Amino acid sequence: MKLLITGASGGIGSAVAGRFLKNGHTVFGLDLAPAPFDHPNYTHFRTDLLDESALPALPMPEILFLNAGVQNSPDDIDLNLKATIQVTEHYLRGNTALRSVLFNASASAVSGQEFPVYAASKAGVLGYMKNLAIRLAPRRIPCNAICLGGVYSPLNEAVVRDPVLWKQIMDVTPMKKWTDTEEVADWVEFLTLKNHSMSGESLLIDNGEYQLRSTFVWPGPADMVRLRLMRTADGEG
Repeated sequence: MKLLITGASGGIGSAVAGRFLKNGHTVFGLDLAPAPFDHPNYTHFRTDLLDESALPALPMPEILFLNAGVQNSPDDIDLNLKATIQVTEHYLRGNTALRSVLFNASASAVSGQEFPVYAASKAGVLGYMKNLAIRLAPRRIPCNAICLGGVYSPLNEAVVRDPVLWKQIMDVTPMKKWTDTEEVADWVEFLTLKNHSMSGESLLIDNGEYQLRSTFVWPGPADMVRLRLMRTADGEG
């Protein structure tokens, strides 16, 4: 299979790319950051997803994993939603090989928590996913989204490494853990390769945070001071 991943250099994107490469697939990665690794079946394109003219010409990808995103930035709507739609439509055009589409949304798209514009951008991804699932249904192409809660990744180090915030998170997380990127790769693998009948669905993967108990913890100004002091004590400067 030929898999296209946006945001391939990050924790989740890199883990998914690595999993598919390990299993003999061909992977094309799109990201502004450098390639996460060197592999004969991996091709990396450093490109701005907001610029459609910069999207590379590729052999028809059979799987699209729309994973790129930012959080609490000026580009939340543009990258998380508009660029996701633009990239998807670009590689759908004339693609007769397509077998599956999967979006990386967020638990905040379901709960409405976290940062306002971020939550809105990810909720928009779910709306677009359902629209696309309807359009792809006659071709029997499943189209779904994963809505992840906390994931152990560099993006979330601000809370994972802070014992005060981490305790607050675990106090309200029923399963007392987060998801790691390898488990996310398990979900992506199942939904894109093994699933043939579920479409238009958003899977909430959050260790019970929303269905069983719901809150959102993130550093405030005082917490950021503590984090800087902790890093200095650890010799990180």
